[in-house]
Amino acid sequence: MERYCIGVDVGGTSVKIGFFKETGELLDKWEIKTRTENGGEAILPDIAASIKGKLAEKKIGREAVIGIGIGVPGPINKEGVVPHTANLGWGYKEVTRELTELTGISARGGNDANVAALGEMWKGGAEGCKNVILLTLGTGVGGGIIVDGKIVVGAHGAAGEVGHAHVDENISGHCGCGNKGCLEQVASATGIVKLAKEELAASDKPSLLREGEVSAKAVFDALKEGDALAERIVERFGKYLGKTVAVFTVVVDPEVVVIGGGVSKAGPVLLEYIQKYYVNCCYKATRNVRFALATLGNDAGIYGCAKLVLDEKGL
Repeated sequence: MERYCIGVDVGGTSVKIGFFKETGELLDKWEIKTRTENGGEAILPDIAASIKGKLAEKKIGREAVIGIGIGVPGPINKEGVVPHTANLGWGYKEVTRELTELTGISARGGNDANVAALGEMWKGGAEGCKNVILLTLGTGVGGGIIVDGKIVVGAHGAAGEVGHAHVDENISGHCGCGNKGCLEQVASATGIVKLAKEELAASDKPSLLREGEVSAKAVFDALKEGDALAERIVERFGKYLGKTVAVFTVVVDPEVVVIGGGVSKAGPVLLEYIQKYYVNCCYKATRNVRFALATLGNDAGIYGCAKLVLDEKGL
């Protein structure tokens, strides 16, 4: 009997769902809306209903499904329990137990950035590697750490939260986590905009960035056009990120550091500015760590969630 697994990546706006063969071949993927109202009470029932509908459509019985992997934006422990997730409306929630009961299929959970790292290791930018650090540079900065092919979860489900590493007490304002001086404040898409506005205010030099809305994409586009102010912004960004990655590599000793998220669409030039500062302060033994761009894009989460299931079953 052919067997399958399902990957579910829960985001604040939509839930991405992937239907896989146990070989890792993606057969189908789709999205449903994340209904966060009323404490997010509809999220898991909606996911269960969507999965059941897809199985009925494909005329596949649930006994043919090895399991469901689910990734959530926030800490989740090995028992599949979420203490809270601000952007889903959940407080304490036994995610995998509830999803198992709703579908009749065994479920396993992970943090969204961690499972994205697992997906990139399995079928993406880190394929063939077993020791990986993934950074996702989007609205915030997420991270996932894999050692010997396994996600590092930690005692509180918070391992790999690299965006909340303290990098500079002089950064203005507070991070979404409540602290001040986090990497996320200067290396996310919103962080790059913050740096850009500071540089624009501090200088009266001409810049392409004065001609329209300032965004992370606009900064890197201007950089590629030789804009001096954009280069200064990206230098600051690269310095923060490169030095922070150096701290994590001396702990993890990865084969590869994968950069994903919307900011990674800037391409190889992004890696150049990170590596320039990384090599100046990294430990000698980790100097040759490879840097790579993520390749799975928005599908990294569903791939990683499917891999969670297969790993649990020893497949």
